[in-house]
Amino acid sequence: MNKENPLITIVTPSYNQGKYIEETIQSVLNQTYKNIEYIIIDGCSNDETEDILKKYREYKNIKIIIEKDNGQTEAINKGFKMAKGELIGWINSDDILKYDCVENIVEAYKLNQDATVFYGYIDFIDEQSNKCYTKKIGDLEYNYLLNVNPDINQQGSFYLAKRVKEINYLDEKINFTMDYDLWLRLLKNNNGVNLHKIVGEFRIQYQSKTMTNGNAIKFWKDIFNIRKEKHYNQCKRISRIQFRFIRWCIYAGLRRMGINLKFE
Repeated sequence: MNKENPLITIVTPSYNQGKYIEETIQSVLNQTYKNIEYIIIDGCSNDETEDILKKYREYKNIKIIIEKDNGQTEAINKGFKMAKGELIGWINSDDILKYDCVENIVEAYKLNQDATVFYGYIDFIDEQSNKCYTKKIGDLEYNYLLNVNPDINQQGSFYLAKRVKEINYLDEKINFTMDYDLWLRLLKNNNGVNLHKIVGEFRIQYQSKTMTNGNAIKFWKDIFNIRKEKHYNQCKRISRIQFRFIRWCIYAGLRRMGINLKFE
């Protein structure tokens, strides 16, 4: 272990995000902290992605894997299993890391080496990379995520690599909320650290998995399945998460009627 400059691994799962992936790559290369291993796992994109990746094959700190996979979760796990860093995280191929994200994460890690999850605030950006708003979250712990609010900020978050390995990485059966599942398993018996700083940017892209019509309900289905199948004994019979889901359904119905309200 390099106590002053620990190696940090960042993974980018990629598929047909040629319009944005170079901005993602540059956000990693332009980090103020330099001891970074960067792994890009592309699932054989059929757009301009491969041509963009060719420009970065000679970079010593970048590994590029192009091969078929079974989706985002498997791609991230491939990268995690190759990772040599003490902390590991992923940034999707249309999202962005703030320039000082890793530097701030490492400083927090030095002060909290028993913690397993490091995270902060994120900016939401549009398809032209213009800032829309900042999403802040409070200090998260296991019971809060399980029974109150499942909302997390994945962009710019990092995890203690040895603990991720101990819990057998991401669950590849989960397609939408594998990050929520990971956070629950990491935080069940461990601490997280909120930097209370902006660490990443999430792109509001209407063709993305997150924003595609019909997928939002699948996120909620994943959340309830994770709670039931993995954390049943810790789940409250009636929880605030259930009320959040009911409220989300009401908001979704209003949006279909042309009434747009911000769901928080």
